[in-house]
Amino acid sequence: MPMSRTTAPAQNDSRPQTDSPLTHGLKQRHLSMIALGGVIGAGLFVGSGTAIAAAGPSIVLAYAISGALVMLVMRMLGEMSAANPASGSFSVHAERAIGPWAGFTAGWAFWFLLCVAVGLEGIGAAGIVHGWLPGVPEWALVAVFMLLFCGTNLAAVKNFGEFEFWFAALKIGAIVLFLVIGVLAIIGVLPDTSAPGLTNLTGQGGFMPNGSEGLIVGLLASVFAYGGLETVTIAAAESEHPVQGVAKAVRTAMWRIAIFYIGSMAVVVTLLPWTAKDIATKGPYVATLDYLGIPAASHIMNVVILVALLSAMNANIYGASRMAGSLVSRGQGPKALGRISGGVPRVAVLVSSAFGFVCVLLSYWRPDDIFQWLLNTIGAIILVVWFFIAASQLLLRRRLERESPEKLVVKMWLYPWLTWAALFGMAIVFVLMAREDGTRVQLYYTGGLTLVLAIIGYIRQRTSTQTPIDA
Repeated sequence: MPMSRTTAPAQNDSRPQTDSPLTHGLKQRHLSMIALGGVIGAGLFVGSGTAIAAAGPSIVLAYAISGALVMLVMRMLGEMSAANPASGSFSVHAERAIGPWAGFTAGWAFWFLLCVAVGLEGIGAAGIVHGWLPGVPEWALVAVFMLLFCGTNLAAVKNFGEFEFWFAALKIGAIVLFLVIGVLAIIGVLPDTSAPGLTNLTGQGGFMPNGSEGLIVGLLASVFAYGGLETVTIAAAESEHPVQGVAKAVRTAMWRIAIFYIGSMAVVVTLLPWTAKDIATKGPYVATLDYLGIPAASHIMNVVILVALLSAMNANIYGASRMAGSLVSRGQGPKALGRISGGVPRVAVLVSSAFGFVCVLLSYWRPDDIFQWLLNTIGAIILVVWFFIAASQLLLRRRLERESPEKLVVKMWLYPWLTWAALFGMAIVFVLMAREDGTRVQLYYTGGLTLVLAIIGYIRQRTSTQTPIDA
């Protein structure tokens, strides 16, 4: 039976109740790979090239700073999710800590972000396959991908878990291989290569060739590249052992992902001059492998990027459907979306997939206005979500210590000081976005969407007769 909005989770049950009657078909290996693979997408493989072009070698510092912020956010989210596993994740925590309006705002903003992202990933994946099969129109390829992953998510959750496990394994294997080859080249033991030393790190204008402005651009790009880690706490509610699962996944994923991101950037800028045009045009991974003379490097990376895009599509349809289902189960949306069949919110899966496909059609029909508006609107949503996570943890931690200290399986480091430090860091990122022409418009659009959702959520809260969820 689903837990009602007025029922606290049972404290003597090894499998805590969640906010919806979903199945528990995910295993620990699924969670671990979802945590590792969910954040490794095309943004890392391709998008990081633009960041390197702006920041130069200091991109390593940019990724380290943003990585530290993300690690704090994930630790906070891990603490709350281990204490109260829920398919609504941070939306549920925000509702418990701040009020229904906060859960409504964070949840529907994230749902909107994921649905638009599904469309973007579909477009990117279709573009790659269209290059191999030029006779097949891109819209048809997108339709095939949508049908495939919609079908995967309509079936049992273990199907989603298996897809993500193997997708993530391939992505992680590719990055590990890249790091091994890169380190061998850096120390000069790879055949036909010589150790570059510090030439590329200190030459071509120095470590920060474009000064603080270049570092800021790289920092902003790196912050948003880390988005996607939140999915593991959504998936944890459907795992065999939610508390242990999310605790282990969060603990192991954070430092590994930091190594993948920061390590990759360090290898690229050590081996190649940051001014190399191929870094921005081909992507840093392809450019580095071409430089090292690895045969068919571009084809290999295209396959990896395609897998990364398809993996993200699968994960985002899953995350969007579970978030929508959770919101509806708490009286925060249309009841039809919350209908669960066979342990799966199938109506939410269909609606989330359909919205993603509409975004694809808009990219073809109205790329310069409506679609661009959608892109700008989702620009800073992940920062809004992180803000709600930090604010919720700040409030819930004291409540948990007072009422249910045994639930604190994962604890935020140096509470409350590092929580405040994370909030301060987010405020700095918001300010930096407002200073940059390229990101200011995204901040405005995202701010407008967040304000509209907050107003709707507050009105619903004031007029609702339901009792907020207990902590």
